Amino acid sequence: MGKLKKIAIGTSGSEIAEAALVLPIFFMLMIGIYWFGRAFNTYATVNHAAREGALVATMSSCATCGNTPASLTTVANAVTAAIQAAGLNPARIQTYAPSTPVFCSGAPPCDSSHSNITICSNVKLTPPSASGNPVCGVTVSFQYPYNFSLPVPLPPYGSNGFNLQLKADVQMRGEY
Repeated sequence: MGKLKKIAIGTSGSEIAEAALVLPIFFMLMIGIYWFGRAFNTYATVNHAAREGALVATMSSCATCGNTPASLTTVANAVTAAIQAAGLNPARIQTYAPSTPVFCSGAPPCDSSHSNITICSNVKLTPPSASGNPVCGVTVSFQYPYNFSLPVPLPPYGSNGFNLQLKADVQMRGEY
């Protein structure tokens, strides 16, 4: 005859109750890490695109051609190309003008008619109280919306999560 094994029963399901409490918190933490990581990646992409636009805006065509600055369309195209290269939609770019800049000479208006990107040239980058010759350059500013999607609806943020405006404001010294 075979031997019968004796099975011990006595934990009464405490592991299941602990898992039911811990697993939802763990999964929410993992989802939060994922969405904040994506938001940080999008923020880095938006800032990189603004830097690319500012770099194009500060470089002149060539010394023998008269050093004409890049057109606003060329600057906006550089920004949208960097946004597209990262897989983001450039049509979602929104206008953002952080503050009224101080200009080195005259007051040329800032332009935001090209793809909602605010481009200001001949901007004084050093603080007004600084001594010495002013450092002049360009600023490129815009904002990009990012939507945090949540698996559960949170009443103050609506059913789809909440929106965050990622702002880019890059200043670069002119190479004139």
